[in-house]
Amino acid sequence: MKKRHYKRIKVKLNAERISGDEKYGVFIENISENGIHIITTHLKTHKEYAPGTDIDLKFRLSSGETLNLYCKVRWAYSEGPTDSIGMEILDPPLQYIEFVRALH
Repeated sequence: MKKRHYKRIKVKLNAERISGDEKYGVFIENISENGIHIITTHLKTHKEYAPGTDIDLKFRLSSGETLNLYCKVRWAYSEGPTDSIGMEILDPPLQYIEFVRALH
C-alpha cells in the first residue's frame, strides 16, 4: 500500500468546482498540503472525474480570502447520490499550504 506524503486533515468546507463557464457546489471532506478529497452530487456522466482530468476548485478561507486550486483527479467513485473524488493539487499556492499547516 502506497503511503501518503502528507497527513490528511478532516474538514467541512464548501467549495466550487469550475468547468468552463459552469460552477458546481462541492463539499471538501479532507485536505493535505498536496491533496484534497471532495464530495459532490452524482452527475449522469461519471467520466468528468476520470483519473487524469484537470479540475479547478475555488473556496473561501475564514479570513475571506478566496483560493483557486488547480487539481488533477487521482481517483473517483460513486456512492449512491454522490461522487467521491480524490485530487492532487498542482503547485499549491503558499496561502493554501499555510492554511493547511495552521490546522495541524
